[in-house]
Amino acid sequence: MLGPQVWSSVRQGLSRGLSRNVRGWASGEGKKVDIAGIYPPVTTPFTATAEVDYGKLEENLHKLSTLPFRATQVTVEMTVSMAQVGADAAMVVTPCYYRGRMSSAALIHHYTKVADLSPIPVVLYSVPANTGLDLPVDAVVTLSQHPNIVGMKDSGGDVTRIGLIVHKTRKQDFQVLAGSAGFLMASYALGAVGGVCALANVLGAQVCQLERLCLTGQWEDAQKLQHRLIEPNTAVTWRFGIPGLKKTMDWFGYYGGPCRAPLQELSPAEEEALRMDFTSNGWL
Repeated sequence: MLGPQVWSSVRQGLSRGLSRNVRGWASGEGKKVDIAGIYPPVTTPFTATAEVDYGKLEENLHKLSTLPFRATQVTVEMTVSMAQVGADAAMVVTPCYYRGRMSSAALIHHYTKVADLSPIPVVLYSVPANTGLDLPVDAVVTLSQHPNIVGMKDSGGDVTRIGLIVHKTRKQDFQVLAGSAGFLMASYALGAVGGVCALANVLGAQVCQLERLCLTGQWEDAQKLQHRLIEPNTAVTWRFGIPGLKKTMDWFGYYGGPCRAPLQELSPAEEEALRMDFTSNGWL
């Protein structure tokens, strides 16, 4: 966690944004936390010697705080106060080390124990590209009934699955977030309430615009914008990953900087291909 000296200037001017953006506290007896909105999974900037560059992180957060994200301001405030009062919610990824034994029953048992013992709400997190394991739909449906499990981030990209989860948990106070901007519109159309999108670190205004178009039923315009976001999103996620995301942050006025080992910097050919994915869609 960053020291007060680093965060003092960040906190100034964000208090109004914080009070404006927090919708996450329970609004009535028995009502779970509301996790709707667009969230940027903020990158960690490093120096040339692989140390965390807190100054550059502060700069990035200042710039991100000008955009209508659900939680940029919330994240800053939460980080500062975490040691004192605790986080608002915990996003818990599927355990996967013994993947062959991670049955629905095992996962239900695991998440139930975590939620039972957690003093804050739990958000399920399924990211099969990294874990090799999808949280089964039947397990999600069962877990959605737990009073301390408020929703799920699904990064698998299967919108049929997302729609099915929304449908089967519709009687519960349970919300679904898309895990990528590449299928954000489709997820909204099927009942998701927001997204945690890496692309929002560089095209934050555009991802938030897509959210607004979906929420206001402007589907034709949403479709046009979604089409232009697919290739850039793919480029900064599975195609070029963190090195690609950090490179584009540098292009768009943020600080991306170097990656830590074992991740390698992009080759000149990869950087050119990355640039083309943004240029061909009108973003550079």
